[in-house]
Amino acid sequence: QVQLVESGGGLVQAGGSLRLSCVASGLIYSSIGMGWFRQAPGKEREFVAAINWSGSSTRYTDSVKGRFTISRGNAKNTVYLQMNSLKPEDTSVYYCAATIGSGNYVSGYDYWGQGTQVTVSS
Repeated sequence: QVQLVESGGGLVQAGGSLRLSCVASGLIYSSIGMGWFRQAPGKEREFVAAINWSGSSTRYTDSVKGRFTISRGNAKNTVYLQMNSLKPEDTSVYYCAATIGSGNYVSGYDYWGQGTQVTVSS
């Protein structure tokens, strides 16, 4: 059974930082692409960042470029999202996602975590 578990969300003031973590279990394939998405109240879920299997390639949505960094742990089933210079508009539930493949993907993910709330106060 595939399971993705996020942690690290919380309440932070504008300009502050948070680090989200996600651990995937039950994935037996050799190459797993992972990413982060977010969904604010009343809005559709949107892509935030993705990283390829080796960790050598990443991509970001324009609104977080230069502020957020996605990375993988030494154990390839772990992914992080370092969020700096947070803004109130970053407030959302953040979801970790995984899919079979070696690339960094904007969509088409097969597995999702339960989400972690990030709230940025002004």
